[in-house]
Amino acid sequence: MNLNREFALDESLAYLNHAAVAPWPVRTQMAVEQFAQQNSHWGAKHYPEWLAKEAELRQQIAGLIHAPSADDIALMKNTSEALSTVAFGLPWQRGDNVVFAQQEFPSNRIVWEALVRFGVEIRRVDIERGDNPEAALIEAVDDKTRLLSTSSVHYADGLAMDLNALSRACKAHGALFCVDAIQSIGALPFDVQACGADFAMADGHKWMLGPEGLALFYCRAELRDQLTLHQYGWHTVDNSSDYLNLEWTEAPSAKRFECGSPNMLAIHALSASLSVLQEYGLDAVYERLKENVSYLRQHLEHMHGVAVNSRAQRASGIINFSHQRIPATLLYRELMDAGVVCAHRGQGVRFSPHFYTSTAALDRALERLDDILIRLAV
Repeated sequence: MNLNREFALDESLAYLNHAAVAPWPVRTQMAVEQFAQQNSHWGAKHYPEWLAKEAELRQQIAGLIHAPSADDIALMKNTSEALSTVAFGLPWQRGDNVVFAQQEFPSNRIVWEALVRFGVEIRRVDIERGDNPEAALIEAVDDKTRLLSTSSVHYADGLAMDLNALSRACKAHGALFCVDAIQSIGALPFDVQACGADFAMADGHKWMLGPEGLALFYCRAELRDQLTLHQYGWHTVDNSSDYLNLEWTEAPSAKRFECGSPNMLAIHALSASLSVLQEYGLDAVYERLKENVSYLRQHLEHMHGVAVNSRAQRASGIINFSHQRIPATLLYRELMDAGVVCAHRGQGVRFSPHFYTSTAALDRALERLDDILIRLAV
């Protein structure tokens, strides 16, 4: 695969912000243009082809996360919607508790905190106290825990969680296991069956290189009936194309969680983006990304005054760093002004390259950072 042809980023940039919003591959841009042109000239004449693309995307996602079937995949607007489907679909009882880290991204924190109205005990765990974040979460789990929710990778510092350890603890107490995998899928290996996830969700606009407005939601088949639906539409039901059917039932597949018409434009885009990852090879994607993060770490650790906040033994596609004297907010603004696209997260600046990020782009970022540190120090 010729990565220079697949990605057309302006060469003046050092784009290190895939943990926020990723640039599209060229083929994704072309897929969107072709879809728009077809729609403009022919309207919905080719809708059966669009439905075939939707089915293809479900298959791509199922393969990407090692789901047993494409029937386990729902296409939703975003991770927050998927999390809300779980949080407000489960039959909570007064006295149940839910466990999650207080360091979670708001989407995977607020949705559980909102359950307090149902008498659910909210257990926010500080996973930065001590050396074992999983142990801190597991300690909070007991036989009244209905669900434990975690990010597979934490958004600020890139901490990769031991999902297997958390899953075992959930099974031991009869608790459900929910994984916000937005910072993993498309970057790191993620297997819903191997990690024992009951639910998993992720937007497509980060490591999957797709557009905003389309996310995957995996629900283990045995649990679909346990989630009460709070929104209904023509797409929710079995045989949804039979518009005259007055005796409807909910779809047996994960499509039951989809209320109405699919986002066909985003479906075409995400399918094209995932084809890049598939053709390059997911194992190769991970290995190349790991090399890029290691390269950044090696150089950042040798910069005077810089502290790397991400744990080397828990590496992901994210590396977070700070300076002992320069505020992270200032450092972030200076980097952005210098064409290094990054993010201010947690206590520092977050770099998040991808597999296609060239060494030249990494060097541009490091050189500009070094220049900024020299200038601000003076």
